[in-house]
Amino acid sequence: MEHSAYLRPFARPTDGDLIRIVRGEGARVFDDEGTTYIDAVAGLWYCNIGHGRPEMADAITAQLKTLENFHSFDRFTNPAAESLADKRLVGLIGAGIQRSLSPALHEQEARALGLRLHYQLIDLDRSPQGARALPGLIEAARTMGFAGLNITYPCKQAVVPLLDALSDEAAAMGAVNTVVFRAEGGATRAIGHNTDGPGWAWGFRRTLPRADLSRVVLLGAGGAGSAIAHAALRLGTGTLVLVDREAERAEALAASLRERHGDRVLAEADVEHALRGASGVIHATPTGMDKLPGLPLPAALLRPSLWVSEIVYFPLETALLRAARAAGCAVCDGGTMAVGQAVGAFELFTGRAPDAQRMQAHFRSLVAARGSA
Repeated sequence: MEHSAYLRPFARPTDGDLIRIVRGEGARVFDDEGTTYIDAVAGLWYCNIGHGRPEMADAITAQLKTLENFHSFDRFTNPAAESLADKRLVGLIGAGIQRSLSPALHEQEARALGLRLHYQLIDLDRSPQGARALPGLIEAARTMGFAGLNITYPCKQAVVPLLDALSDEAAAMGAVNTVVFRAEGGATRAIGHNTDGPGWAWGFRRTLPRADLSRVVLLGAGGAGSAIAHAALRLGTGTLVLVDREAERAEALAASLRERHGDRVLAEADVEHALRGASGVIHATPTGMDKLPGLPLPAALLRPSLWVSEIVYFPLETALLRAARAAGCAVCDGGTMAVGQAVGAFELFTGRAPDAQRMQAHFRSLVAARGSA
């Protein structure tokens, strides 16, 4: 490599010249401040060359040449012709989403798999129309060639009639958190999926594998609540009690769930009454988010015999989790569902199975970094 060439971190690939390393074992190349330039991805590895720190070029070059099983080291242009050409444009539609970790989570996993992916936040709070902008945004994404969209509060149910088809999971739940655009017969169809339920179950099983599911109270009967209700019943919940500030919505969801899962589902207007004899609580409302702080139930109702599962992950330690820990409850934070649903959405967007444990580790590192900022 010419001494005048500069390296820039792999974390920000561009269309400039690249270094190509072909080898078969895992390793890392980094500088004296810990910036990773090439991360452990077997096969073809890429590191950007262009703008960066010229004083580190020689040192990093020396690292490259000592890599185990090193086979080639060369420069090339036009990376669009190489493996990075597999490019996806995806995004997230929702309200108050500026602190979402989804862009970093999806983009980093794509890089680890040798894909190019850009994840765009589409925040309804920045539109004077708010949620009324949803139909136009779906059509704009379809026209602009998006591979797909994640959908979050308050649009998971509102998006359903705007789509061309639903997966069986989304149809059963009446809610969508992932839209995939597919070219079929000269047209682009928008197909709704729901990875919330499987994502919640993925995290819950790993965090509280021995949780008592005899009587579970679910707070929230909206889009996320509907998805989690189906998942909780499939995990073997004996009795599921739904509580929502809109009693009619809880009753409607309970009736729908009974059609598929039998008489294991109840709707209850009073949370204190619902918690009598309960073994666990799942919180599936926006309460506790940065923009909607607070508790979804009186802290005095929590007791050590309850486990508590949270879906809010900004902040990761919500007021509910703090109160639950103080009461002696076992807890499952919202980060587990955030990663679980992202794993499913990533595969739908790209057709590639991500490394779930790698995404989990990356998510936790992002949360820790943000917390110390």
